[in-house]
Amino acid sequence: MPQIPNDKIIDKMENMLNIASDSTRLKIMYALSDGERNVSEIVEAVGASQSLVSHQLTVLRKANLVSTRKEKTKVYYALSDEHVMKLLDVVYEHVTE
Repeated sequence: MPQIPNDKIIDKMENMLNIASDSTRLKIMYALSDGERNVSEIVEAVGASQSLVSHQLTVLRKANLVSTRKEKTKVYYALSDEHVMKLLDVVYEHVTE
């Protein structure tokens, strides 16, 4: 039986799962799964308002689930690393079995 992580790690895991559990944030992460996009492209892909997408991107960025790159006046968002896509893949696989 695997060892239960300490409370600090459990709290971080709980927070990460809570952040990832929002439907708009899930859609945003999927929209970024094939590469970086700017806010306008994410808004179009997700079908949500720009203010909602911008707010959710801030939440995802603070949780280190997405990263940013600025080019002139545009900000581009991308999944922060391969672990984010692995998380999405595992959850998708589990719920579609």
